[in-house]
Amino acid sequence: MRTGDRLGGLAATALGIAVIAFTYGWHILPPSHTGWMLTGTIGPDPVQYWLGWTYFARSPWTMPPGLNRDWGIEIGSSIFYSDSIPLLAFLFKALRPVVEVTQYWGLWIFACGALQTFLAWRLIGLATSHPLPRLAGAALFALSPMMLNRLGGHFALGAHFLILAGLYLALTRAAPGWRLLQWAGLILAASLIHAYLLPMVAALWAGDWLARAVDRTRRSAWLAPEAVLAPGAGLLGLWLAGFFALGAGFGGTWGGYGEMQLDLLAPFDAEIWSRFLPDLPGPDHWEVGHSYLGLGVLLTLLLGAIGYARRPFPWLRARWPLLLVLLGLLAIAISHRVSVGGRVLELAALPPALLDAADALRASERFLWPFAYALLLAAIVALLRGFGAARAGAMLAVLALVQFADLQPGFARLARYFPEGPAVAPLRLQDAFWTEAARHYDRVRLAPTGMQARHWEEIAVFAATRGLPTDAVYLARLDPRRVEALNAAVAAALATGRHEPGTFYALGTEEALAAARQGMDPGRDLLARFDGIWVLAPDWRAAPAIVLAPQAAPAPIIR
Repeated sequence: MRTGDRLGGLAATALGIAVIAFTYGWHILPPSHTGWMLTGTIGPDPVQYWLGWTYFARSPWTMPPGLNRDWGIEIGSSIFYSDSIPLLAFLFKALRPVVEVTQYWGLWIFACGALQTFLAWRLIGLATSHPLPRLAGAALFALSPMMLNRLGGHFALGAHFLILAGLYLALTRAAPGWRLLQWAGLILAASLIHAYLLPMVAALWAGDWLARAVDRTRRSAWLAPEAVLAPGAGLLGLWLAGFFALGAGFGGTWGGYGEMQLDLLAPFDAEIWSRFLPDLPGPDHWEVGHSYLGLGVLLTLLLGAIGYARRPFPWLRARWPLLLVLLGLLAIAISHRVSVGGRVLELAALPPALLDAADALRASERFLWPFAYALLLAAIVALLRGFGAARAGAMLAVLALVQFADLQPGFARLARYFPEGPAVAPLRLQDAFWTEAARHYDRVRLAPTGMQARHWEEIAVFAATRGLPTDAVYLARLDPRRVEALNAAVAAALATGRHEPGTFYALGTEEALAAARQGMDPGRDLLARFDGIWVLAPDWRAAPAIVLAPQAAPAPIIR
């Protein structure tokens, strides 16, 4: 790499870091600061990531190494399903004897911004060596609402640099053996980062593999082993991270495939992002507002079309396998239930078996990302060819400024996500009982448990802080059969007084409270309410050196 190219790459990297610092602030970076994650400002997801890592970091290595049994116990858990970025969890767990990292998500968020712009710089460099269009174009990639929105809560999903790396490999050539290693490494990394990014990267690999297979000048003996080893790297990563620890429940609980689809107006729907464009009608699901491209990018696409009309080129026609894959991913995003402005037309009913399998990727709107980034890259290349590098560079610089100005409402929203505050958030459970209970018991159960069951967060954070295993969880996926069986067993234990040795129970429903009353021994067990949570502490006796306040009469518990 030439010196000028190196310096340009560093400038692009610095630009990505600057965008992240402007959006979220430097206070998220120190590995010892967890307060910004645990305040609950943006919901329970960052708490989930921290819990997964906290339990995983202090547990012994297992086989596969991603298992994380102390968080979930019988219902099963792995670092994969806590969305704690297994790639980094493995790294920092291995380094734990040397350096202890409380949180690595601040570093990750900054790394995503830096790698996004660096890879955009490299991609645009395939069409020009002129620094201005490369930097200005990279700025448009850095100012992507699709990426920035994910980094505001779904940290692992912000790794859009994986998509750009896949596009780069699909658009460049290398020695067959080296290309196999590159794709296998990228697919392995995607499998150790997030489940939604893996099929996107794997699809880009499939397009590149097909392009080499149909081109006589690029065929080699490496294609056959690559067809096995590249996807095999993804399966290996999934196994390492604990993906196969789950036997059922891959569809989740928040809707199935086609219910969080891409609305055809979504790239233009400003929602909470734009200063200049209106909020358009759309469907009623959680992904709405996450696919806005930004006014600067939309104008880039328009000017790119003009540039292409001025000087057409067979860039995509020569890469039809890549185009085929990108259109396939777009079709997955749109789904069989086509939505336009929130009005849905179901084109066909998918077979139940296919629909069940597709439910694992229920938030299909996300599959727009590879197509959107490829389209932006094509528009920049068309600008370069149609107007020349110098003029295109000036145009892209203005467009990047337009993008930045347009996204100000979105930046203001994201700035509230990670407010500056204490380095460590105080525990929500402050009563002295909890400290004493952590000394007396080996684990704490939540009755009933399940996906975000009542009191799950307070109990799980308390348990993680005190080093107690717990079944109070919020995970990306849960096996409903295991949850049902566990709840039935715990309910029976409460009702009959056959309490699990070394265990106390947090009660989340009136039914659990009634069962605990039925099975308790008033002379032996404690049933009391602390910090708004009813607790059954078997065999409490008089050992704790605290005075328990008189308990009020049982109050209704909101489910």
